[in-house]
Amino acid sequence: MNKIGFNVLAWSAAISDDLKPILERLKSIGYDGAEFFVGDTNEAACRGIGDFCRSIGLEVTTVTVLSPAENIIDADPTVRTAGLERIKFIIDRSHDLGSQVLCGPFHSAFATFSKAAPQEIEYERSAEILHQAGDYAAQAGILLTPEALNRFECYLCNTMDQLGHLLDKVNHPNVKAMFDTHHANMEEKKLGGAIRQIAPRLAHFHISENDRGTPGSGHVPWDETFSTLAAIGYKGWLTIEGFTRNDPDFANAIGVWRQFSEPWEMAENGYRFIKEMGEKHGL
Repeated sequence: MNKIGFNVLAWSAAISDDLKPILERLKSIGYDGAEFFVGDTNEAACRGIGDFCRSIGLEVTTVTVLSPAENIIDADPTVRTAGLERIKFIIDRSHDLGSQVLCGPFHSAFATFSKAAPQEIEYERSAEILHQAGDYAAQAGILLTPEALNRFECYLCNTMDQLGHLLDKVNHPNVKAMFDTHHANMEEKKLGGAIRQIAPRLAHFHISENDRGTPGSGHVPWDETFSTLAAIGYKGWLTIEGFTRNDPDFANAIGVWRQFSEPWEMAENGYRFIKEMGEKHGL
């Protein structure tokens, strides 16, 4: 069975000792790892939580986004350079946490639009920076997995077709793809087909319901999803990413205006759901 993770953004975007009892309970449920959002995160806090995760046997993955001032597809080279430096900072903090994988839509700035369809030069700018970031991440033993988002949160990569096009240009062994069922539910014609399309590069997977609530409670085609993952021989993480209003600042920043599920209901029932689906489809 694949390793199962849970993103602690369901409780907080901050990395602090307040997460320790949450991490202990995730471990007791059976989770193999926890995923953390890395922003303007303190180095000591990352090292402390990383050490704590190792002490209780939890592995770590991380996720991040870029701001408009760090947009690596911007026409201004100084903005792109700032984006590369930001990604390097996130890689450093991820290394402090003991992360294996850094995922997220860091191919471009989050919720930043040009009022035009993506241009080839923008893919080229993104690829140039991501290739350099791949070199840096390889030294830290961290795999970079850029994420396609829905059309309301980005425009460069909404689909696996676009993400694959970008990765062709990046052409780096340390830069692979991630798949998120929440975004794919909006942007892909068929989830199974999209998973097969990106399969040779697929290295991280978010299990996310259509409304960001508990996996299995909505209309994402889970049988198609898990059977396809089994068919392509996917061996990476299956990480639940669900959002709540427990951290109001973070919730407001990503447009979460209601409570989809309580965090522990999501964690407990989501874990059982992934185990059941994995057993059903031979993952």
